[in-house]
Amino acid sequence: MTAPLTQTTGRRKRSVARARLRPGTGTIMINGKTFEEYFPTDAQRMVVDEPLRVAEALESYDIDASIHGGGVSGQAGALRMAIARSLVDIDGELRDPLKKAGLLTRDPRKKESKKYGLKKARKAPQFTKR
Repeated sequence: MTAPLTQTTGRRKRSVARARLRPGTGTIMINGKTFEEYFPTDAQRMVVDEPLRVAEALESYDIDASIHGGGVSGQAGALRMAIARSLVDIDGELRDPLKKAGLLTRDPRKKESKKYGLKKARKAPQFTKR
């Protein structure tokens, strides 16, 4: 296996993705599984493919990724950001189109922490008058 051109990290919610791009045919491997096996729905695959479609490089690079933490949606968003950052590392001229598409901006939304006296972040126990 050839050495990666670039290795970058992407994050979303509690997920962290590390993507390594190599010149190739467009194969994507995630945690040792194929792309279709790891992300079964078309919506998740579209989220991950988005930076490659914007850069018109769907079949130019092989991607080897490792993802941990969070759920499927957060993992797809984290991998999308990692791929976008890698593409910018390889070709700096892709920064403007990827930035305009919103692919280089970290999504700051996270789960709100639980408060004492409440059941969750905002859900209060049922009020009893008597």
